[in-house]
Amino acid sequence: MNVTAAGDGPWLDAAAGRLVRPYTVSGGRTRPSTAFDLLSQVRTTGVVPLGYLGPEHREALDLCRAPVSVAELAAHLRLPAAVTKVLLSDLVDCGALTTKSPAHHHNPTDRSLLEAVLDGLRRKL
Repeated sequence: MNVTAAGDGPWLDAAAGRLVRPYTVSGGRTRPSTAFDLLSQVRTTGVVPLGYLGPEHREALDLCRAPVSVAELAAHLRLPAAVTKVLLSDLVDCGALTTKSPAHHHNPTDRSLLEAVLDGLRRKL
C-alpha cells in the first residue's frame, strides 16, 4: 500500500483512492453557511485565517488566488460539490475568501448567454 504522508496533501492510496471520507473533511456538516451556486466565483481576500485549517482548506486557498468557480474548485480538490461548499463557507466566514454570484444568476435562460455558449461550442467543433 502506497500512502502519502499527512503533510503531503490528501491521503490517497494508489488502489483505493481517498482514505479520508468527504464528510470527515467537512466535520460532518452538510450545509454551507454561505449560499453558493456551482458557477459562483471565489477568490482570496488576503486575510489570513486564524486557528486550525485542514489540508483541504489550505489547498482551496492556494487554488483561489485567482477567481475560480465552485465547480472547478471541487474538481481540483477531488471532493463532492456539497463538501467543497462547506469548506468554502468556512473560509468566507473567517474573511479569507470572497464570493461573487454568476452574472446569469437572475436569468439563467438569458438569450445572450445561451448564444455565447452556442457560439463557443461551434468554434470548438
